[in-house]
Amino acid sequence: MTPPDPDLLSAAQSASAWPFEEAKKLVARIAASGKREVLFETGYGPSGLPHIGTFGEVARTTMVRNAFRVLTEDKIPTRLVAFSDDMDGLRKVPDNVPNKELLAANLNKPLTAVPDPFGTHSSFGAHNNARLRAFLDSFGFEYEFMSATECYRAGRFDATLRLMLERYDDVMGIMLPSLRAERSATYSPFLPLHPKTGHVMQVPIDEVRREAATLVWRDPETGERFETSVLGGGAKLQWKPDWAMRWVALGVDYEMAGKDLIDSVKLSSEIARALGAAPPDGFNYELFLDEKGQKISKSKGNGLTIEDWLTYGTPESLSLFMYNKPREAKRLFFDVIPRQVDDYLTFLEKYPAQDSKLRLGNPVWHIHAGAPPAPELVQGAGERAATISFAMLLNLVAVANTEEPSVLWGFIRRYAPGASPQTHPVLDRLVTHALAYYRDFVRPAKAYRAPSEAERAALAELSEALAPFAGSTDAEALQAAVYEVGRSHFPDTSGKAKSPDGRPGVSQAWFSAIYQVLLGEARGPRFGSFVALYGVAETRALIAKALAGELLAEHQAFVATRAAA
Repeated sequence: MTPPDPDLLSAAQSASAWPFEEAKKLVARIAASGKREVLFETGYGPSGLPHIGTFGEVARTTMVRNAFRVLTEDKIPTRLVAFSDDMDGLRKVPDNVPNKELLAANLNKPLTAVPDPFGTHSSFGAHNNARLRAFLDSFGFEYEFMSATECYRAGRFDATLRLMLERYDDVMGIMLPSLRAERSATYSPFLPLHPKTGHVMQVPIDEVRREAATLVWRDPETGERFETSVLGGGAKLQWKPDWAMRWVALGVDYEMAGKDLIDSVKLSSEIARALGAAPPDGFNYELFLDEKGQKISKSKGNGLTIEDWLTYGTPESLSLFMYNKPREAKRLFFDVIPRQVDDYLTFLEKYPAQDSKLRLGNPVWHIHAGAPPAPELVQGAGERAATISFAMLLNLVAVANTEEPSVLWGFIRRYAPGASPQTHPVLDRLVTHALAYYRDFVRPAKAYRAPSEAERAALAELSEALAPFAGSTDAEALQAAVYEVGRSHFPDTSGKAKSPDGRPGVSQAWFSAIYQVLLGEARGPRFGSFVALYGVAETRALIAKALAGELLAEHQAFVATRAAA
C-alpha cells in the first residue's frame, strides 16, 4: 500500500465505508490494549477445496486491514493469518474426490494423517492446504499460512492448552448448556489422539490430571485405558474451544464469521474470556442465497463456484460483490454477474476525478488496496472516452451471432481504431466473458416479439433515418436520429421527459420496442452508442430482419432445438 496523502488521511477519519467503520473499532482496541501489532485471521476447514465463501472472507478481511493501515498511517504492523484446521478428524468421505475407498479406510484420523486420494501430496490435508495457498496466491492476497497440525505438534499452543486444562471446569460450564443432553453426558473440550489407531477420539474423560497436563480415558470399543498428554499434538480441542484457544494463543485481534456462526462466536468468546483474554473484534456477515432464495450449501451444490464466476466475469467483479453490503443476504447466482462487472467498470471510471472523500467510499479503492488501475477507455467519433460496458458487449454478441472474439474486435476497432487486445487487455477478457455468458445464459432467455403496426412503421422510418449516417461512429448524432423518429411516433405525453437537446421527450415505449423487437430484451443499451459500435449498415440489416420476421423465427427455431436436445 502506498503511503496516504494528507487529504486522504483526513478523509479516512470520517469515512463511512464499512471497512473503515470496522477499522476504527480496531484502532480503539489497540489504543486500549497497547499492542504493537494487529493480527487478522481467517479460518479454513481443509476437508474440502477452497470455495467462494473462502474468497469472500479473505477479501473482506483484507479490506478492513487496508483501511486500518490508512487510519494508522501504516505505523502499526499488521498480519493476516489464513489458518487451516487440518488436525480435525475426517468424519465423512467427500463426494468430489477420487479413490474414495482410500479415504473411507482412514476415517476419524487427522486430515494431515489421511493419505492424499489425488496422490500429489503427503496427506489429504496437505493437498487441500496447497490448493488453498494456490487459490489465495492467484488473487494476490497478502497472508501468512498456518497449519493447526504444525502449531499443535510444535508446542505453539502448549501454554494455552495448559491454561485450558487448568480452567477445564470453567470451559465445561460454558459449553454444557449449549449441548443436547445426550451429548453433554459424554462431552469433553479435549479430543485425545488414539495412540494405536491415530484416530481423533470423541470420548468421555475419566480424569483430568492438571499438573501432568494429561487426560485419562478409555477406548469405547476395547475398554483399554490410556493416559494422553494434551501437549505437543497428543490431543486437540473441539472446534469452539479450539477457536477460542487459537485466539488467545496467537493474539488474534480481528476475525469475521458467517451469520450461521453467531452462537459459536458467542461461546468461543466466553471461553476466551474465561482464559483471561479479550476475544477478537469482527462482525457476522450474511450468507449467500441461490436463485430461489435458499441458503447456499456446499453439500447441495446450489450456488456458484469460483470457477463459475471467473468463466463469466472478472475477479474484480467478484471482489465488488463481496464488498457490497456484507451484512445483507444476497443472491449468488449467474444473473448477478453482468451487473457486478458493469458496476465495477463504472466505479473505476469515476475514480480518477473524485476527491479523497469520494475515493474512500468508492469500492475500487477497497478492492485494489488504495491503488486502483487506470480505467481502460475507448473513444469513438463524437463520444467522450469511456469504457465499453459488459451489457453492450452482450448485445453486440447477440446481433453479431458469433462465438469468435475476433469478430467482436472487428466492430470495436471500427468504432475506436486505436483499440486492440494488446492495448485493452481488460476489454479483451470481457469479450471472452461476454461470449461465454451469452452462449450459456442470455440467448436461451431471449424473448423476441413481432412489432405492432405502429412499431413497424417507426422502425422502418428509423432505418431510413440512419441511412445518411452510413459509416459514421458519431454516437451522439445517431442517438439524435433515434430520438427524432421516436418523437414523431412515440412522443412523451406526460410532459416530464426531455430529450438530451432539451426538446420534448420520447415515450419509453419506443425504446422498449427497439430492445424487444431487435434484441429480444426488456432493456438495452443507449441505442445510438450501440449503432456506433455495431455499424449503421449492420443495424439497418438487423431492422430489416426484424420486420421480415426472421429474428423471431430464428429464435423460435433455436428454442425448439434446445428443448429437443
